[in-house]
Amino acid sequence: MKKLYAIAALSAAALAYSQKPLDKVEPAFWWKGMKNPEVQLLIYGKDIAKKEIEISDGIKAKDIQKVENPNYVFVTLNMNEINVSKFKINVKNGKKNVGSYTYELKERNPNSANRNSYTSKDLMYLIMPDRFANGDEKNDSQPNLTEKANRSLPNGRHGGDLRGIINNLDYLQNLGATAVWLTPVNEDNEKGYSYHGYAQTDLYKIDGRYGTNEEYRELSQKLNKRNMMLVMDYVTNHWGISHWLIKDLPTKDWIHWFDDGDKGFKRSNYKITSQFDPNASDADRKVALDGWFDTSMPDINQSNPLVLKYLTQNAIWWIEYAELGGFRVDTYPYNDKEAMAKWAKAITDEYPKFNIVGETWLSSAGHISAWQKDSKTGEAANYNSNLPSVMDFPLYDELPKAIKEKEGWNNGMNRLYNSFTNDFLYPDINNLLVFFENHDTERWNEMFNNDPKAYKLAMTIISTVRGIPQIYYGTEIGMRGDKNKGGDADIRRDFPGGWKADTQSAFSTASQTAQQKEFHGFTQKLLNWRKGKDVIHTGKTKNFVPQNNVFVYFRYNEKETVMVVVNANEKDEVVDLKRFSEAIKSSVKGKDVISDKEISLQNTLTVPAKTSMVIELM
Repeated sequence: MKKLYAIAALSAAALAYSQKPLDKVEPAFWWKGMKNPEVQLLIYGKDIAKKEIEISDGIKAKDIQKVENPNYVFVTLNMNEINVSKFKINVKNGKKNVGSYTYELKERNPNSANRNSYTSKDLMYLIMPDRFANGDEKNDSQPNLTEKANRSLPNGRHGGDLRGIINNLDYLQNLGATAVWLTPVNEDNEKGYSYHGYAQTDLYKIDGRYGTNEEYRELSQKLNKRNMMLVMDYVTNHWGISHWLIKDLPTKDWIHWFDDGDKGFKRSNYKITSQFDPNASDADRKVALDGWFDTSMPDINQSNPLVLKYLTQNAIWWIEYAELGGFRVDTYPYNDKEAMAKWAKAITDEYPKFNIVGETWLSSAGHISAWQKDSKTGEAANYNSNLPSVMDFPLYDELPKAIKEKEGWNNGMNRLYNSFTNDFLYPDINNLLVFFENHDTERWNEMFNNDPKAYKLAMTIISTVRGIPQIYYGTEIGMRGDKNKGGDADIRRDFPGGWKADTQSAFSTASQTAQQKEFHGFTQKLLNWRKGKDVIHTGKTKNFVPQNNVFVYFRYNEKETVMVVVNANEKDEVVDLKRFSEAIKSSVKGKDVISDKEISLQNTLTVPAKTSMVIELM
């Protein structure tokens, strides 16, 4: 009874929350011709379970499920058996009709099931929408949303929105971005710190301070017309405590609740390595996986079939509605792994080319590789995640150290070499997300005091190694921020020029400062070169053990070979080219993509201090 009373306390507002016989139907509409024709409708209304659900046009429900909360009924329909484009869902109290909803079955876009998704051909550009550009000042604050815009508050809402991104698509395309990952833009109606979007309060609605569902789809469509794509940041692990479903829980096990916690709350111990630890205690594993990220983020129970179905259908709904090109999934290993394997499979069954990258923030390639689909490491633990892509956190960890340190057996450039020796663990090595920073990490340019040389080394590496490179907004113009001193807000500063009041804009090369031009020009040149290089997208790799803190590796296929040289030293280095004869073969010269200079590949190569070279063999 203790748990029931606690749940009731959390849902105190529920007594008055649902006032109508029929308040909501989710998903609000669906499509004809899906591979899985069955849809489970969540129908919500005051004491709706005590009434009769009737569907027009002679349509029979495959299943009607009632739960402990009488405000919910879950109705399963086979959409292939429905021959009308619209039908009525009626709520009847005896013979009286007390509520009605018109449900629509839409036509799918041609070839929707075979939509393209991001691959190693792409460059993913990560944007925190509230901090990028304010394209519509009218939506900065909303009467029905608690937190109002206040740009003077570092952790407040600053007003960036979808229109601001749409207005700057030329900038993104010219830079070389082909996939745009936005941190969550669904409604986050928490009292404060809501700009990050990870405490969502409505999974079917774009936050009004960013715009509308229609604007989100408009952004995606305009990206698609440019041969670019929109990547949604999807959150399965937790919702905001102000989510309407949390306020009036359908079932007490919709979320994870700790009887010995504070109003059900117990913080995760974050030891997600326990997922594959055969010797982990049940207690530690439970706190890791079922513990909450914060008091405002209840942990969602994906092992509840109703929850899993809700998350699966919501994900598919957004893909179809917004014409998405992929997902990035937050805090992936914190979820119930068996349920998430079903979630990922349901999505990729419906969309075979659809890519999903999980945030697998672990320190070892052994642990991370277990989360990629068809992993032998995962198989050793009797598990297949069905998750196509994972994030290369080991490379992220090693990159700054590799560039800062002097040469040593396991130091300097040897850190990168050692990291790449684990590539055999991954079943799909080209489908790793490679990066040196994101919205949760220290800014690269802060760590290196805005040294363009250090930035160019890092950009060269993630742009030429196997995988899908990802960069974080503003890094390409030298933006910095100190997470240690200023917290998350400081690594999420406003992009200069995104607001009318800004005195300088970095969106236009004509108005960029000299420093911004140096960062931006290098990035633009390298990324636009990369776009057309199959040898970088899918070519093989040949690594040479670093010597004198110079790392040399080759990307090659049957048609082309590219030689990458990274000198992390504070002085010029002379490299003996005979050592690389098995990769250089008969080539006697090449062209450095960065400098546009012709390079002799005979005898020796002088590599300037803190410099990288990307040489196309001729």
